[in-house]
Amino acid sequence: MRTIDVKLVTEAVGKLCKDSCYYLPEKMMAALEDSVATEESPLGKEILEIIVENARLAKETDSPICQDTGLTVVYLEVGQDVHFEGGDLYAAVDAGVADGYINGYLRKSSVDDPLFERKNTQDNTPAITHVKIVPGEKVKITVFPKGCGSENMGAMKMLKPADGVNGVIEFVLDTVRKAGPNPCPPVTVGIGIGGTMEKVALLAKESLFRTVGEHNPNPKYAELEKEILRRVNLTGVGPSGLGGTTTAVAVNIEYAPTHIGALPVAVNLNCHAARLAEVVL
Repeated sequence: MRTIDVKLVTEAVGKLCKDSCYYLPEKMMAALEDSVATEESPLGKEILEIIVENARLAKETDSPICQDTGLTVVYLEVGQDVHFEGGDLYAAVDAGVADGYINGYLRKSSVDDPLFERKNTQDNTPAITHVKIVPGEKVKITVFPKGCGSENMGAMKMLKPADGVNGVIEFVLDTVRKAGPNPCPPVTVGIGIGGTMEKVALLAKESLFRTVGEHNPNPKYAELEKEILRRVNLTGVGPSGLGGTTTAVAVNIEYAPTHIGALPVAVNLNCHAARLAEVVL
């Protein structure tokens, strides 16, 4: 049994909030740089160059990549042999988010009542926190700020099993076309398949944690990722939705077993500011 003071969680989350909003993951940066060379539209190429320069300046100046620093999604993979002490784990996560957003000069976007009052909480809490119990005595913390432009463009549908692969592809393409410029393309397309209504939405979100260029270990799903990416980039949406051949830099699929009568599919789009930072305690 390993004991961890929740203060360490607070400190880690606070730093990850700032790091994720300041520094684009290296492989995402490399993918955007590579897309400059392959983009066929002159305007699209110019937009991609600006996106890359913006990310470079954000890193150099410790400034947010984008003014929308999102709602803070926090995933905790907690070893089953870990015991937390010193307070409530969820409160510790929220304390870290508050510290990161206030002291990191990040925009606070959380409102307490989604329908009537919509009063800003002033510190971007509460976080959207998910906890998964795993073997071992370590804690992996992933901070994933999710901006509204891309999150608003997500979609979920309960397909019929007979819809099959083509039904999934058409639903994804329809979602990308309808999204147009709103999620700030080039995007990463996160796809969840299977499970139930709530499970498939989580699968789509979790797929976005994957490193650019890393495919699903199941070769059939890996091939499907490549095919959907090819077809997404044929839609012509392009960088910033202004036309071109780089609508997405990656398509990631996660799947889970489901009911014999169901084929749930969810799409979660991530903007070019694909912010993510993680640490293992």
